Amino acid sequence: MDGIYFGITNGGSSSKWFITYLLAASSVAIASTFFLFNQPFNPNGSDDHPSILSSRSIRVWPDLELNWRIVVATVVGFLGSAFGTVGGVGGGGIFVPMLNLVVGFDTKSAAALSKCMIMGASMSSVWYNLRVMHPAKEVPIIDYNLALLFQPMLMLGITIGVELSVVFPYWLITVLIIILFMGTSSRSFFRGILMWKQETILKMEMKRKEAQLKASGDEVIIDSEYEPLLPHPVEKSGLEAFFFNIRWKGVLVLMLVWCSFLLLQILKNKSEVCSPVYWVINVLQFPIAISVFTWEAVKLWKESRARRMRGNWECVCEASIEWTPIQLLFCAFCGLLGGTVGGLLGSGGGFILGPLLLEIGVIPQVASATATFVMMFSSSLSVVEFYFLGRFPIPYALYLIAVSVMAGFWGQFFVRKLVKVLKRASLIVFILSSVIFASALTMGVVGTEKSMAMIKNHEYMGFLNFCEK
Repeated sequence: MDGIYFGITNGGSSSKWFITYLLAASSVAIASTFFLFNQPFNPNGSDDHPSILSSRSIRVWPDLELNWRIVVATVVGFLGSAFGTVGGVGGGGIFVPMLNLVVGFDTKSAAALSKCMIMGASMSSVWYNLRVMHPAKEVPIIDYNLALLFQPMLMLGITIGVELSVVFPYWLITVLIIILFMGTSSRSFFRGILMWKQETILKMEMKRKEAQLKASGDEVIIDSEYEPLLPHPVEKSGLEAFFFNIRWKGVLVLMLVWCSFLLLQILKNKSEVCSPVYWVINVLQFPIAISVFTWEAVKLWKESRARRMRGNWECVCEASIEWTPIQLLFCAFCGLLGGTVGGLLGSGGGFILGPLLLEIGVIPQVASATATFVMMFSSSLSVVEFYFLGRFPIPYALYLIAVSVMAGFWGQFFVRKLVKVLKRASLIVFILSSVIFASALTMGVVGTEKSMAMIKNHEYMGFLNFCEK
């Protein structure tokens, strides 16, 4: 595995350049808000140009009826869910603009319905993935160690993102998301090209060996470094694979974290904004997330160090990296970042988690299954919370969930069959990159249009007061 995946993902200098680009561009965007729109918000505005507080959107719920809008929403939702879950990114960057511009929902309701679609697609994808085997090893196709490592920080990040969405102006959210999506889609695309080249070399080598050994009838031996790129035949039935892929201890811990965050979110929604109780509940989410992350991180670090001391260089989990404190802190930062983007955008956080799993050396099939598994928890938490808040119409939510459930299952089915036939797992990486790039374009068009309208209407475009009612 080191020959292909670690060779691709261990680009320390490229990762540093990417992080530098991300921090520099984001800092410039945030700083420009202070310099360009540093006047405090005045509800009455000036005599010539009254200010408008644009973040307080009016709820708009169109009726569920057969028309061209629902047809377009169905087609876009099906394709977005199918490709989004295969890539492990969900598709929230496509759903929110579609629901807002095409169907006519307000931004907050569109974000809530986007979570419903991500939940439906991820649940059906997880069901499908639990019934298939790992393409190269006798281990579950979902890496529960990585799920336990990222899920708590992802949920904490979603909470932070929701809070920031109240303070950040819409144009700044759009700019930050475009900066992030363009960077992650580019890195994923170039990683896909590298994998495609490696797969081409492998196929040529296989043909050469088959030609040489055809007369003798000997078995063709595959070099272990190329093995993860070749899908192995499934030797277990669907039911046997399901029970083999389930790890109840990991599922129970993830459910415990899910229930803890749900309880805190319900209590927070029932308390007054910015009251002492509100902030205490907010702070309580940090020890829950950090304790679970630390427990899993210490376990990975100790096991990795113990193996190295014994001279065993086998990876602890699917990630082909050595679990050092720096690597673990980097994963914690990326989990928070992915959750924050999910909270700002209304997605499940997969736009960061999917590319990150590839970055640390997880093969595409496992990266997709693990990212979708984690998104199932984060998106379902938001859906339950939005249901209690009355953020989405039930008929529309049920319809879009049904579309996404079918799309998630058939998307996984057809793409994994295609990967098996073509012997090119890089197709999953290209799908991931394409969905992120399409989201960046969609968010860019919608954000530019709305920002121009805000400027024309002299709306306030600086930071907003979180505690202002």
